[in-house]
Amino acid sequence: MTILGIWDGHDAGAAVISGGTIEFAINEERLSRRKLDAGFPSLSIEACLDYLNLSPADIDYVSSSTTDFAKTLTRAFPSLKEQYYMIRRRKTQQGKFSTIKKKAKYFLTEIPPSRATLLASNALIKRSLMAMGFKEISLLHYDHHHCHAVAAAFCSGFDRCLVLTLDGIGDGLSGSIGVFEDGKLTRISSIGGRNSFGIFFEHVTNLLNMRELEDEGKVMALADYAYPIEDAKNPLMDFFMVRGIEVSARYGSLEMYEKLKKILWRYPSEQFAFMAQRTLEVKVVQLVRNALEATGCDNVALAGGVFSNIRVNMLVDELPEVAGCFIFPHMGDGGLALGAAMAANYDLNGISRYDFKNVFFGPEFSESEIAAALNKYNLRYIKHENINDLIGETARLIVSGQIVFWFQGRMEYGPRALGSRSILAAANSDEIKNHLNLRLKMRVWYQPFCPSVLEENFPRLMRSAPQPPYDRFMTRGYRIADSAASEMKGVVSLSGTCRPQVVSERDGLFYKLLVEVRNLSGSGVVLNTSFNLHGDPLVCTPEDAVRTFIDTNNEYMAIGNFMVERPT
Repeated sequence: MTILGIWDGHDAGAAVISGGTIEFAINEERLSRRKLDAGFPSLSIEACLDYLNLSPADIDYVSSSTTDFAKTLTRAFPSLKEQYYMIRRRKTQQGKFSTIKKKAKYFLTEIPPSRATLLASNALIKRSLMAMGFKEISLLHYDHHHCHAVAAAFCSGFDRCLVLTLDGIGDGLSGSIGVFEDGKLTRISSIGGRNSFGIFFEHVTNLLNMRELEDEGKVMALADYAYPIEDAKNPLMDFFMVRGIEVSARYGSLEMYEKLKKILWRYPSEQFAFMAQRTLEVKVVQLVRNALEATGCDNVALAGGVFSNIRVNMLVDELPEVAGCFIFPHMGDGGLALGAAMAANYDLNGISRYDFKNVFFGPEFSESEIAAALNKYNLRYIKHENINDLIGETARLIVSGQIVFWFQGRMEYGPRALGSRSILAAANSDEIKNHLNLRLKMRVWYQPFCPSVLEENFPRLMRSAPQPPYDRFMTRGYRIADSAASEMKGVVSLSGTCRPQVVSERDGLFYKLLVEVRNLSGSGVVLNTSFNLHGDPLVCTPEDAVRTFIDTNNEYMAIGNFMVERPT
């Protein structure tokens, strides 16, 4: 049975599951080249079908997520979605109605789904699918937070665990608490849309003149540069009350925005960021602890956009009550298509466990396709017949202080570059870090980069040796050892933490590259950031890679078996 999961909201995408295997998954932004694209995922669906050599008739079921009033409204009037997308991404001038539209968005998203919105969404999605050649469509719909939860639970590898989802809002809720046991996921509590940690942090991001739903990581990074404020003196701390497994917000979403604006007026931006980050840490960790106690679980599986906050995830992972912690790698709404497919696969086939070894679910490209892109732009390159020669040359360049663009194999699914579409450099250089931030990637100076670390070296580099299985997907922070400070100074935050990808032999080519870097330098660590310009999606195709290479004027790119030099 072949199931197509789709998501047509923020960070739209599609995924295909066959049996118990994730066959393909991709987000619309990688194909449309519009960061976090929110349109109907027609390009993603076409990519799924093309890569797997399927036709619409080969799809047995289509599974979708979220049928609340606001989502249904934007399905009926896609221009509303596009207008909000352009305002949110600062791609249009603020009109006189921009503020009204934003307020309307927060008001409408709290309206829960109903039978009328379900029927309307069903008809509207079918209409879009029929326009793509789908005829007899068996369409299933699943609750927003259920899709987040099944993705976390079914991929966690745990036999029994607490499952917690937290995000902005979807289907009238901002979170859910459940237990996964004996292959079955049971929800025990929900958190209403009014009581949203995600919307709280969206407001903070927006008030700091950043893009909500996109720049929350900048807020977290900026918080490191503040003079700390005691929890008892933090005016944001009483915005939420956590009692047992219930969360209540002191203010509704619109009133909360106004209260936050008045507080920001009295504090520097970095202190405001610190107070918001600290509030999120304290309240979410308190909720997790209470939920662990209430359920008797010692493992936890997490999903939803709030859990893109790696500092929160680190504190959850460090709790003495937590034996194991899994964060679904595509934790935000971009992971809903795969979650919807998994929800359908459980209902139809009883499958509730996936061998989640990696997230390389996207397309890969042949040698001839890569060569065609290089030749189109008349780039100079050397083709290595032996891939080990390419690995050796790339390692030597990295160790000598060069920045290398790295394009290999199937593209990553989710927000992190994990060794398929990466920019790589030495991890021990402030100079390289600053050059990458300010000149190549054009990001704000205070955003840290992340390391990829050989699994066998990982415990030595961390402050307290973590227990395996280690995080392979860059989903949480770790505290580095004092002895590793010089070795990792280009990939550590001001607070002494990093967000690592732990690389093992199962990572194939990328593992071999890190081993060669260690052989040459003595350190099995590299700086690994996403292959893109800031504000652009991760590169997908060889032509995307070539254009970015040319636009950045970088020196070297290893793409397939080819080592490319900067155009003259």
